[in-house]
Amino acid sequence: MPDAAQRETRKALLLLWLVPALWAVNYIVARKAPGVIGPYMLALGRWGLAALILVVITRAELWQHRGAIVRTWRQHLVLGTLGMLICGAWVYEGARSTGAMNIALIYSASPVLISLGAMWWLGEAFGARQKAGVLLALAGVVHVVVRGQWTALGEVQFVAGDAWIVAATVSWAAYALLQKRWPSPLSATARLAVICLGGTLVLLPPALWEAARPGADVLGAQALWLVVVAGLIPGIGAYWIYSWAQKILGASRVAVALYLGPLYAAAAAWGLLGEPPGWHHAVGALLILPGVFLVTRPSKGLVKPPLPTRS
Repeated sequence: MPDAAQRETRKALLLLWLVPALWAVNYIVARKAPGVIGPYMLALGRWGLAALILVVITRAELWQHRGAIVRTWRQHLVLGTLGMLICGAWVYEGARSTGAMNIALIYSASPVLISLGAMWWLGEAFGARQKAGVLLALAGVVHVVVRGQWTALGEVQFVAGDAWIVAATVSWAAYALLQKRWPSPLSATARLAVICLGGTLVLLPPALWEAARPGADVLGAQALWLVVVAGLIPGIGAYWIYSWAQKILGASRVAVALYLGPLYAAAAAWGLLGEPPGWHHAVGALLILPGVFLVTRPSKGLVKPPLPTRS
């Protein structure tokens, strides 16, 4: 049904603009977490809460497909490790010792890795228009994170935290690509529930080790609040939309939404932390937004991935 397929595509493209806004909340959580809750405990609480909610919502579907879930348990542990442990706890760990400019610069490579991986590994069509959009959006991201001072690129100092962020960047690309590489009979919601369960399992040992260390943060009301916010907004909200949209649009087209991250983060910092945006944000937007448009609009002659039967 072409009309139904077009409606699903338009809906996915519209919701895709919401993903970076939801993920921007994680910047606020990461800045509030030190001294309140450890990175592994925060990640465990975030994904444990998400798993609990999603399992309750999709319990009938999970029981129906229990055989397929058991047969692919290794995949769920791998995806949980990549998407919840490395892209969760390691990001919180890295943010303790590296600056925002370094984090943004490193993360800006993630959509490029996903796009290249989707083209080479998954065989997704990616034309000249999409390639131009990637370059344009990447230029906008760099312009934002260096505050319009391109000479600052040569002055970036890499510290231990940068290694954590590099690992998280590569891990996110692998997480996105493997979801396409490993098709699932589950809906996007049910699959995310199972992946969250896998992530909770792999996070449990390091979180318990972190909590048992001398001088560990004492969990209180503020820590619980951070867990709830991280679990519901950048956890369930952002991950669900990303996974669902990727089924419809493909890995490379969805990945470009990550380029909007610096702009959304700047808006969050202005509204919640009192950090006003500068002209470099406006110039960056003029580069990023057309780049997103070019990548998300398929070139003529390219074969679009078929719409999945389940969403």
